[in-house]
Amino acid sequence: MKGKPMTPEQMLWSRTRDELVRAVESLGFPAELGEAIAKHLGSPRAMDRMISYLRYVKPKTEELVVDEMLAIRSEIDAWKEKKASEEANARYNEMLYYGLSGDEEET
Repeated sequence: MKGKPMTPEQMLWSRTRDELVRAVESLGFPAELGEAIAKHLGSPRAMDRMISYLRYVKPKTEELVVDEMLAIRSEIDAWKEKKASEEANARYNEMLYYGLSGDEEET
C-alpha cells in the first residue's frame, strides 16, 4: 500500500535534509548527526543556513557543528518570541484604543 504523496513543502524539507546530511558526512561526521540537526532545526531555511556554515567554515569537531546548530536555533526562537511580543503589544494597544467592550465592530 502506497502512502499519500508528499506535499511540495514536505518534498523541500526532505531534499534539504538530505543535502544537510550529505554536507555533514562530507566532513567525516556520521549521517545520524545530520539527521538530528535537521530534526532540531526544523525548517528548510534553517537547514540551508547550517549547510552554508558547514560548506564555508568546515568545522573540525562535532562540538562546533552542534554549537552552530544551537546558535541558529536560538536566533529562530528569539525571532519568534519577538514576533509574538509584537503581536501581543498590538492587541494590547487595540484594547487601550477601543476599550474592552468591542465597540470597534459597531462602527
